[in-house]
Amino acid sequence: MTAVGPRETARELLREFPVVDGHNDLPWALREQVRYDLDARDIATDQSAHLHTDLARLRAGGVGAQYWSVYVRSDLPDAVPATLEQIDCVRQLLARYPQTLAPALSADDMEAARSQGRIASLMGAEGGHSIANSLATLRALYALGVRYMTLTHNDNVDWADSATDEPGVGGLSAFGREVVREMNREGMLVDLSHVAATTMRDALDTSEAPVIFSHSSSRAVCDHPRNVPDDVLERLPSNGGMAMVTFVPKFVLQAAVDWTAAADENMREHGFHHLATTPEAMKVHRAFEERTPRPVATVSTVADHLDHMREVAGVDHIGIGGDYDGTAFTPDGLSDVSGYPNLIAELLDRGWSKPDLAKLTWQNAVRVLGAAEDVARGLQATRAPSNATIESLDG
Repeated sequence: MTAVGPRETARELLREFPVVDGHNDLPWALREQVRYDLDARDIATDQSAHLHTDLARLRAGGVGAQYWSVYVRSDLPDAVPATLEQIDCVRQLLARYPQTLAPALSADDMEAARSQGRIASLMGAEGGHSIANSLATLRALYALGVRYMTLTHNDNVDWADSATDEPGVGGLSAFGREVVREMNREGMLVDLSHVAATTMRDALDTSEAPVIFSHSSSRAVCDHPRNVPDDVLERLPSNGGMAMVTFVPKFVLQAAVDWTAAADENMREHGFHHLATTPEAMKVHRAFEERTPRPVATVSTVADHLDHMREVAGVDHIGIGGDYDGTAFTPDGLSDVSGYPNLIAELLDRGWSKPDLAKLTWQNAVRVLGAAEDVARGLQATRAPSNATIESLDG
């Protein structure tokens, strides 16, 4: 009898407990590349020349649920309508591919999609600038289907500090804490990727529901401010939340941190935003890489983060958030959304059990969303919607 190898074992596991991925920027890539012309980027066909994501590769990767990021840049003057356009893009995708993508608003919806063999599709707003300091706008996003909000992106908002900006309010302001409380009341997950460590700690002090990191890795393994310090990981068991490891090389490989700083400066010198992924921007990236070869992360690099995060937070509090179509570069073996079996096979080789891997891929993320829903039901029975303003709380 032929022995079954780790990769086939990984595929078998993912058929039963598929990946819940915490963050995919496909909607922003569609905006940037073709202004939401879904005929020009039909993900029912091979889009490997343009995107990390299409339906066939999601299937090959064993993806069972995806949080589609409805991200907009924090320097856009009209962030709220741009966020609505991103939400509309996801809705168009769901209407266009109903046999594959299932709209999901709850943990029960995720399980229903899994039983149907479809990919549960949820939404996450990436950055508090998307609510323009308005709790009513926050509630409107929830009503439209947004199930997490990252409190900041790369820049501070008026009420919360970002990991990659200068300190502003020292974590969360009084209004920022009210945002967290209102997210709890709605059932919207508080996402702490991108935020400063001070903001992480303030949010954990405030939140009555589990928090998530939708796409962040371990700061102890790679010292980048986008990653999660151990003292924060240690608090996840008591909070009930989870940290979803990301694959972005500049967040997982220390050598890539320095290289990326130089590459970003090169982009700015050529007149591009450092996160731009348009064809013109990618030409600039590729030319820089030819001159200065980039350090290459691997599946093993990502697995090192998961080993550490499991040790510190526990296996019940970790997950996966690849950040596909939101990064110019990916690790070897994780080049697109078809690569998740390679990571699971690596973890099997490292001695991870099948029950632990089922928690990593599926069970933890479903539990956390369900727990946030339970908290919201209790809060809604005792607390009215908040009409506080930033002026009233922060002066």
